[in-house]
Amino acid sequence: MSIDDPDSPPLVVCRDLSFGYGQRRILDGVSFTVPRGKVTALMGASGGGKTTVLRLIGGQVRAQAGELLFDGQDVGRLDLRGLFAVRRRMGMLFQFGALFTDLSVFDNVAFPLREHTDLPEPLVRDIVLMKLNAVGLRGARDLMPAEVSGGMARRVALARAIALDPELIMYDEPFAGLDPISLGTSAQLIRQLNDTLGITSIVVSHDLDETFRIADQVIVLANGRIAAQGTPEEVRASNDPLVRQFVQAQPEGPVHFHYPGPTVDQDFGAGLR
Repeated sequence: MSIDDPDSPPLVVCRDLSFGYGQRRILDGVSFTVPRGKVTALMGASGGGKTTVLRLIGGQVRAQAGELLFDGQDVGRLDLRGLFAVRRRMGMLFQFGALFTDLSVFDNVAFPLREHTDLPEPLVRDIVLMKLNAVGLRGARDLMPAEVSGGMARRVALARAIALDPELIMYDEPFAGLDPISLGTSAQLIRQLNDTLGITSIVVSHDLDETFRIADQVIVLANGRIAAQGTPEEVRASNDPLVRQFVQAQPEGPVHFHYPGPTVDQDFGAGLR
């Protein structure tokens, strides 16, 4: 199923994408699109390649085969100057926020503006306060990261991610470690900012309920390939054993508890039985 608008080409296109480390193949001929103005969720078991996709989009690593297109440009073929230009059109919310611990909340959000623009400080101040207001933390501008809660830190990081008005925001496990209230607030904020600012969002998450609630499209990665793709309702209804195991949190299924290796007899001898 595709939710792309035929009159608006996708912002991100992955075409026959392959990537691995040494002999270990993480992605094997993966193809999908990320429609503009929508929330796309990347899900699947740990080690399935979700964060690797974000790194490929941001140009931190380059595909070994296939193409990764951002607004029609092959990220893997860009030189350093072109890569920096593309990255300025993206925002990234890292897992647990990754705030600069020695900078205040205000200065954390101001950092990309000061780094990538020549805006005068009065204008930087106004933009920072507007971004903090959008995440409900304008009053926390003078606090240090150590003085805010985990949920607040994630919102400060989100304000920093939208400081340059990016076209794409990528979220790497935005709900990890949050209490139910902060989790719900963060999920609602992702959806609201996506719709209000008209941006495109990619969310990597293991939280099924909140992610399915805010996503327009869900892509389940497994064993280097796409196991399921569609609306949250379509993915929930999938009959694929691996997708069903993931969605229903079943301990037994195609994904095994034990990492492949020698048998018990081979390691310990038949006497162990």
